[in-house]
Amino acid sequence: MYNYKELDQAKLEFIAVATIDEIKDGERIFIEVDGKPIVIINISNEYFAIEDVCSHDDGPVGEGHIEGYEIICPRHGARFDLRTGRVIALPAFVDIPAYPVRVVGDQIEIGLPIEI
Repeated sequence: MYNYKELDQAKLEFIAVATIDEIKDGERIFIEVDGKPIVIINISNEYFAIEDVCSHDDGPVGEGHIEGYEIICPRHGARFDLRTGRVIALPAFVDIPAYPVRVVGDQIEIGLPIEI
């Protein structure tokens, strides 16, 4: 499963990754959690988190151009839906991980699957 947004919240651990002041509208930040590169993106004060790895060539996707809710891989043009991690356009054909994001007070938190 790549779209961790669909997991029961009881199977997620939410961790604080930034404050709302740190990611202005239209901006993004890059973090690493347990060795996984993740990009958090603010679109009109709605936050999205995806793994910063294009499934086409395992390169970073987070610096890609954003159109609506799509991010375009800067190397080969694969497109992914920021809301779900689903592939929208080739050359990629495998979805990338998407994580739930919530705001608690002024903290932005992402939900990571609990390892059992």
